[in-house]
Amino acid sequence: MINEGTTVLVVGGGPVGLLLAAELALRNVDTIVLEQHDRIRDAPRAGTLHARTVQSLLRRGVLRLPRPGRLDLWQRTGFHFAGLPLLTITSPTAEGPPILNQPQSALEAAFEARARALGAEIRRGLRVHRLTEHPDRVEVEVLAPDGTARTLEADYVVGCDGARSTVREQAGIPVTTTEPSFSGVIGLVRLLDPAGAPGGWARGPEGSTLININPRGQSRVLTHDFSRPFPNRGQPVTLRELSLTAARVLGRELPMRDLTYGSRFSDFTRVADTYRSPRHGRVLLAGDAAHVHAPLGGQGLNTGLQDAFNLGWKLGLVARGDAPAALLDTYTDERRPVALTVVANTRAQAALMDPRPEQEPLRAYFGRLMEVPEARAATAGEISGQSIHYPRPGTDPLTGTFLPNHTFKTDDGPRTTADLLEDATPLLLLAPDVTTLPAGLSDRWTGRLRTVRVLDADGTAPPWRAVLCRPDGYLAWAATDTEPDPAELAEELTRWLGAA
Repeated sequence: MINEGTTVLVVGGGPVGLLLAAELALRNVDTIVLEQHDRIRDAPRAGTLHARTVQSLLRRGVLRLPRPGRLDLWQRTGFHFAGLPLLTITSPTAEGPPILNQPQSALEAAFEARARALGAEIRRGLRVHRLTEHPDRVEVEVLAPDGTARTLEADYVVGCDGARSTVREQAGIPVTTTEPSFSGVIGLVRLLDPAGAPGGWARGPEGSTLININPRGQSRVLTHDFSRPFPNRGQPVTLRELSLTAARVLGRELPMRDLTYGSRFSDFTRVADTYRSPRHGRVLLAGDAAHVHAPLGGQGLNTGLQDAFNLGWKLGLVARGDAPAALLDTYTDERRPVALTVVANTRAQAALMDPRPEQEPLRAYFGRLMEVPEARAATAGEISGQSIHYPRPGTDPLTGTFLPNHTFKTDDGPRTTADLLEDATPLLLLAPDVTTLPAGLSDRWTGRLRTVRVLDADGTAPPWRAVLCRPDGYLAWAATDTEPDPAELAEELTRWLGAA
């Protein structure tokens, strides 16, 4: 018996699921989030927001700049690759900081508050037991802590339920995996000799450590151990294991006590072969449910949040009946290659971290490669997400690129790209003298499109004649050197926003 229905059911109330719920609620889509934990967990999880995620959050008003920035004034911060301090992440001051460190618990609290304020419903302490996908709906059996079962019905279900995703397994979505080359342990402990502990990244004879030292409280200790055999993945982490592993990896003792948190990780990888169920297309995946890799560089959290930004507006249009379901196929087409790129660079980092002598030529070669500015910049762009774009063959070179945070002159006064995208309405931006488009063309997509004629802040024409900007900040279409063709634009509007 069906107990209740909704338009979209998001399974998993971590940062990805909560951000997705907020994106859907922003579009007035009825959304319920199911989370098995009864409260937000305060654990040492990912908390590095890279530049493209910062830029995306800026475009929703979730983050705001304390003062106006400039696109020609850059800020820089150092970063690592495989524990080697070789990279510099840069971004314009108009786009916010290159890296923003936030505890994951704080992100979840902020995203949950936003989702609730916009009308999404968050239900905690519930676990998905069974999922059945039909051509016109999805039925989900949910268990409460006391074992009571309820069945919810949704038009669409999105699995944001982590690496061991029940949604992915129940939907029968196939995956591709690679075996790990190291085993990792993370623990919160009190170091007995914090002054003598190697802070930051340190290499040893069996791997490496990453230690965030707190001389007065709990320090975070991560070990990357390449010695085999690897411990059982489900075995609880103990103080003795963490202490022995750190000593073996470093080649010297690291005295510690009072383990208050312990968890395991590795560079095992899993990527779903499609992010949309092959049966009826009503089940989708985001975040760790779609892709798992080594937690090197904080890329997993950021890749998941970018999944939410990409999927949110598309699923919103489809769920409301504005766009055909085929629009959801572009989600896999665009986001799965990004995940494969992240998997590739984390596997490369693991190879560089491998302490065996035969890997030394690889480390030396990579060090020399990073002396080339273009190679260093390309690697930094990949880690920070700023190299992400969604090109389409045969279109203007600007198509698929991320629209910078320009300050425009508009009829309503100065507006930045972030200002114009805050309500997630797609934008048709036109140079003031464009005359090839018939009056009222964009009115045919009323409620799905905003048209704004703009000048650059200095009063000059923008560097294009017209662009169609998606809610996630990427350009769906552009006319750079020629006047926009009305028929071509109408075709693109139909492709992305549905029929007029």
